[in-house]
Parts: sequence; C-alpha cells; structure tokens
Amino acid sequence: MRKVQGPKPRGSQHWLQVLANHSDDILEHALERPSLGAVRWLSPIQSDDFAEYSDQAFLDRVGAKLVRLPLESFWPKGGPVWDGLALTSSGAVLMVEAKANLPELESPSSQAREQSASVIRRSLARAKPSFGAPATAEWMRVYYQYANRLAWLHFLRAENAVDAYLVFLYFVGASEVAGPTSESEWEPAIELAHQALELHEGPLSPFVLNAFVNVQDLADA
Repeated sequence: MRKVQGPKPRGSQHWLQVLANHSDDILEHALERPSLGAVRWLSPIQSDDFAEYSDQAFLDRVGAKLVRLPLESFWPKGGPVWDGLALTSSGAVLMVEAKANLPELESPSSQAREQSASVIRRSLARAKPSFGAPATAEWMRVYYQYANRLAWLHFLRAENAVDAYLVFLYFVGASEVAGPTSESEWEPAIELAHQALELHEGPLSPFVLNAFVNVQDLADA
C-alpha cells in the first residue's frame, strides 16, 4: 500500500520529511556505520507526495526480492507502514521508524482479528531468537510496534537474504511535541522497551541501529 501523507507541520513525521528531503548526510553520520555508505531516501519524498509504504508496495519500493518465504506466509494484509525508507550506496535497505517524543515509543497491543493474529503470532515467534528473546517473551501487547518492526527485519534478512537494517530514529529537541532534549533522555525509555520485549544479543541484533538527530541541525533546512 502507498499512503500519501502530504507535508506535516510538527512531530516525527515533520522532522523526518525535513531530513529525507533536505539533509541526506545527517542520517549517514548519525548511524556511525561508514561501511553502509551514503544514504538515498525513497520515502517520505516531496516529489512522491511524502508517501509512506507498506506490504508489497514497500517491497517494490526498496527492490526487495523474496527468495524463500513469501509475504502472504509471513504477514496478513495491513502490515507496518514505514515512516521512512532508504537505500545506501553499499546496497543495503534501511527501514526507518521515527520518534519525536516518549509516548510514541509505547505502542498499544495488536488489534488484529484472530485469523490474522495467529499468522502474526507465528511470525513473531520465528523472529524472537534472532534478537535473543525467549519464546515466552510477550510481543503482542505493549511495544507491539517495536516488536513487529523487528519481525520484519528478520523476515527480510534471515528468511529472504535481503541486506536490510532496521533504524530507530530518535529526534532530540522537538519542543513542539515535548520531546526529549538530549540523547540521555531517550536511553531509559529505549532500555525499558528492550526489557519489556526481553531483548538480548542475537544474530540480528547488530542490524538494529539507533540514530539520534537533533532537530536544531534540521531547523534551517
């Protein structure tokens, strides 16, 4: 699905639109992964109506080919709508989840109906070992959004050999939405999410990246 957003005046969507359209190199430096190379944004792009993508439209946008596990076996229709998508000069896919204040990090439980929920539950269970989480970890309730993004990284990288990274992008200084004013204010909230999901070191943990961007660096863009 392609979801047209249009320009946003505040919050994480606004600052991500500014970053994606005017400040390409800022994310590259925030990631601190020189091996990934330069970042080329695919969404949200002004010339594309600031659209966001999900499901097959997301896969088509980033050029991901599913060589082992098909989408319909992994997730029901209506999967995550990605805040941002990018490709790097090394060929890696970046799936970006952006936050500008602490409440955005705490997502509600899954609202999927039972048939869809059973598919989601099975896919979450397949993904848990990739991030060091035990089978008993609860991934369908609080921080469900965080968990399902991890599952999609597992789907691309472990199940289909796509060179993909999941980027949690935390904006600093978004005063219009009462956002954290420093990286250190974000860190306890992020740790709480990790504890709730029982995340530990797993084979795909190195492909989950945190990036902190101060909106003051974007204000003039």
